[in-house]
Amino acid sequence: MASPPALRRLRRSARRLASGARVRLAETDRLTLSAALVALATGALTFLVAATLFRYHSVNHDEAVYLTQAALLLSGQLEIHAGALADAVHPWFFIEDGGRLYPKYNPVPAAMYAASMALFGEPRVTLAAVAAGNAALVYLLGSTIFDRRVGLAAAVCFVASPLALVTSSVFLPYAPTTLLNLLFAVAYLRGVRDRSLPLAGLAGVAIGLAFFARPYTAVLFAAPFILHALWRVAGAVREFGAAREAGIWPFPGPIRRHGLTALLGILFVGVTLAYNLRMTGSPLTFPYEAFAPMDGPGFGERRILGHSEAYTPELALRSNGYALWYLATRWVVAGPLGTLLALTGGGLAARRWLSGRRALGFGDGNVGRGGAPTRRFERTAGLLLVGVAGSVAVGNLFFWGTNNLLATLSDPTDGLVAGFGPFYHFDLLVPLSIFAGVAVVAGGRRLSRLRARLASRVTPGTARAVVVAVAVLAVLGGALGAAAAAEAPLDRHASHAEKYETAYAPIEAAEFDDDLVFVPTPYGEWLNHPFQALRNDPGLDGPVVYALDRDPAEDFAVIDAYPDRDLRRYAYRGEWTPDPNRHVAPKLEPLDVREGARIDATATVGVPDRVRRAVVRLETARGDGSAEYDVRDPDGSLTADWSLTPAGATLDGAPNQTVPIDPAGDEVIVTVTLVDPAGSTFTYRQEATVRESDGRVEAVWPPERFVCRLTTECGTEGTYLSDDPEAHPEWVAFETDAEASEER
Repeated sequence: MASPPALRRLRRSARRLASGARVRLAETDRLTLSAALVALATGALTFLVAATLFRYHSVNHDEAVYLTQAALLLSGQLEIHAGALADAVHPWFFIEDGGRLYPKYNPVPAAMYAASMALFGEPRVTLAAVAAGNAALVYLLGSTIFDRRVGLAAAVCFVASPLALVTSSVFLPYAPTTLLNLLFAVAYLRGVRDRSLPLAGLAGVAIGLAFFARPYTAVLFAAPFILHALWRVAGAVREFGAAREAGIWPFPGPIRRHGLTALLGILFVGVTLAYNLRMTGSPLTFPYEAFAPMDGPGFGERRILGHSEAYTPELALRSNGYALWYLATRWVVAGPLGTLLALTGGGLAARRWLSGRRALGFGDGNVGRGGAPTRRFERTAGLLLVGVAGSVAVGNLFFWGTNNLLATLSDPTDGLVAGFGPFYHFDLLVPLSIFAGVAVVAGGRRLSRLRARLASRVTPGTARAVVVAVAVLAVLGGALGAAAAAEAPLDRHASHAEKYETAYAPIEAAEFDDDLVFVPTPYGEWLNHPFQALRNDPGLDGPVVYALDRDPAEDFAVIDAYPDRDLRRYAYRGEWTPDPNRHVAPKLEPLDVREGARIDATATVGVPDRVRRAVVRLETARGDGSAEYDVRDPDGSLTADWSLTPAGATLDGAPNQTVPIDPAGDEVIVTVTLVDPAGSTFTYRQEATVRESDGRVEAVWPPERFVCRLTTECGTEGTYLSDDPEAHPEWVAFETDAEASEER
């Protein structure tokens, strides 16, 4: 225990720290404090939206790619080593290469998510941190170029834009890459302004990481700065030559600073190429190219998976024109009002720059070492910001991704753009927000002048009241516009969240310990597409392993690989579509494998009074023969018995018809079709996964069961739900059983 003198020293130290904190807080100006509060509130709101609205992730299934990649990084892996099971556990947008599976995306965003997974066990902390960081960096960038008031207004405009709110709340790479781009811009400009070598180095690291994250995005953002750096270096080289002739040998500052930025940036380009070499075998082949060689920038035929298109310059102009229009009218703060503010602020700045003045005639953000505002710096930095807008807009013409966001070009409520906006243009929010901030600050100055003029004509109280009323109306109009712009996409995502909540209900209610769960493939043979929450651990050895429910031979291969796990099947009634209003009714049923020299099975089904005839039929998926018989006047229920031996499947009502099965794996399909006097039918259908090996047979039990109206095969629309009495008419009953024995 500490002695009394030690305690007194500890108390004195604590008081000094508290006093120092109070002094620093008092010295912090209100604008900086306000910006900090905006950043913190942005982080909190982003976490809230991510944890509620996107609790089951979004309809952009790339989220699962980054989260799986983050888990891989935490486990010290870059790929999943699946071996012969690669096809059964193949995640969405992963490349299969000789039994290993690796993602098509570079690992920087995933590493950011992995950091908060390691520290807090919750990757959404990274989303909050990135959103807060972007808000803070927009404030710093606006302050650096113009003024802290502009920076604060710009930060508010940025975070209130629906594009920023939605994109920052999901596990996608756009907001994290913008964080790195913004850090580069702030460090670059302040390095130029303050002639700081450390800031120049930070700029190089930031843009290098951005390149590693998303090369094309980073190049588009950095292009104006690269041109500016080359121009400054060229001037410095000329000055260096003159100084050298005069016998003076200083190494010019611009060469040292921009050289350091370039060196560190190129270092990360090398890291990117090394990563390519490790993953794809070639430094110049990016993983996304290995996944889809025709998916990169350029015109002509573009292709990814089963989707291809002739991407022409005309189509590029049309699709990007629509994307920019939607951005300007729906996805910036307050929609058209926010865009109008940005254009007004940009026009005001341009007019004053052309006349040799600062954009607002004042400012405290871009002071040089001598303390004097620099009009030249503001104009140069502002033009670089305009250059970013131009390079992002023009550069995206060469990438067909924007066209794919627009399922129907002229319909902003169709395709991914409906829920996420034109996210390939995410970096455009930076110049739009900052120039909108210029307009807001300029408007505030005009209100102050209005108050001064009114004060000379009316009482000060009246003048104050008029100005306050105008300000309140402007703020209220902006807030209403911002809320209206965000409402539509948030409502769409809320509907999707409700759909996924229903779909995942049996999964969330289950307790997994050592389970193997087969999942359906509504969008093809991909895990996490669409069920992103059903992700495997990197070693395919977690409490639950998810595998695709495919053909019998492949399912048995998975079962053989996990002989000691409890088996389950996740299924649903209904058709899975992107429509958020079309829900499915899910179920999670336990499975086991019945094994013996012979398996005897029964199916007992309910029959309504009006039915006069039933047809019982047995066949296999490979279609090599069938057996069937009729039942006249079934009474209340009907039982169909069948058996399985190495020789094949036999239907008891047709004992002389044995249907052979594929020894590697097959499906035995037994249907009971009820026929009423009018000719309408109702079919009970069961599909049992079976195989024969070494004179013995196996069957996965229970079989998949369906109830179909007017057809004998109805897919998931007719999935039988035994635990939901409201899913089917009250007379419907479908019970199955099977018993293995050693007798032939």
